Amino acid sequence: MKTISSKKLLFILALLCGSGMFVSCSNDDDATTVAPAAKEYFTLWNPCEALTALKEYVEDVTNPASANFIKEEDRIATFDMDGTFVGELYPTYFEYNLLEYRALDDATYEAPADVMETAQEIRDFVRNGKPLPAHFDMKHAQGAAKAYAGMTLAEFDTYVKAYAAQPANGFTGMTYGESFYKPMLQVFEYLKDKGFTCYVVSGSDRFICRALTERIGIEPNRVIGMDVKLRSTSQGTEEGVDHTFGREEDLVRTDELIIKNLKTNKVLQISQEIGKVPVLSFGNSGGDTSMHNYALSNPLHRSAAFMLIADDDVRDHANREKALTLGDQWRRAGYHVISMRDDFRTIYGDGVAKTDFAFPANAKTLTEW
Repeated sequence: MKTISSKKLLFILALLCGSGMFVSCSNDDDATTVAPAAKEYFTLWNPCEALTALKEYVEDVTNPASANFIKEEDRIATFDMDGTFVGELYPTYFEYNLLEYRALDDATYEAPADVMETAQEIRDFVRNGKPLPAHFDMKHAQGAAKAYAGMTLAEFDTYVKAYAAQPANGFTGMTYGESFYKPMLQVFEYLKDKGFTCYVVSGSDRFICRALTERIGIEPNRVIGMDVKLRSTSQGTEEGVDHTFGREEDLVRTDELIIKNLKTNKVLQISQEIGKVPVLSFGNSGGDTSMHNYALSNPLHRSAAFMLIADDDVRDHANREKALTLGDQWRRAGYHVISMRDDFRTIYGDGVAKTDFAFPANAKTLTEW
């Protein structure tokens, strides 16, 4: 048998070490193991109480030796969308802007009078500061149901994405579809790597949320939102139990609102669709407190809730005084508070800057129809 000389053997070992195939490379008895560098998740954050609390919580509940250990199948985290990890101040919610455009500016669509009225109320609010009517969330939801009725799901997805590709009002260097809070995306990555399943639980239309979050890898079955009733294109007036779906059919939106997913409705929908009580909850407004309280009432596992406050009036459009008041309120409620101004090194990323809002002079108004 042919043997390898010691010089050749050392040469081969050196090559293997250089390729990274060996964890330890040494020609003496004091070999040192080179451990891989720990992944740094929060490069876009400043040191802060909320981040410390999140990491301490996750390290505790993912440690098998801890009394608070949670199995992966029970590591459920819920996130509101608008104002929690997607911008909502351009100059209002994406879905409000979209309805305003649909009813007042889209030349291909002739809106019913009540939908036009709702859209005009949004326009008066964002341009003139006129307060929205009481219970406007429901009025908007009903108007939106009508505005997109008859669209197939594919057509609606295309419509939402086309609007999302427009420059975000009040910013340079960013479209609506790019307006994610970059530090919050690092939270998603961190939790995913730690075995958590993350759900988006939003007051916005479920299919709007799906269209916007697709680009950051949120699976559509992890999105819960406002819902309208769907029908198949050949169903007619038949109920679903009487009609058999054909291979050539599509699904279309109707004008029948099923649920506006806010406050306690978020809890009901989480229970219906997830079937487990979350252990982590992230939000930014009073519409999320029910979801937070549901998580904090988890009878089986340690839980935590986080509220983000829009207190940065330099890099974003914000009412700092109101945000700080809310921050105090959320702390008293037992939630950890995330400050956009103090805790985020960046909000939307490099190259994005806040500007004044722009309103086209030639946009249609209610009186011009």
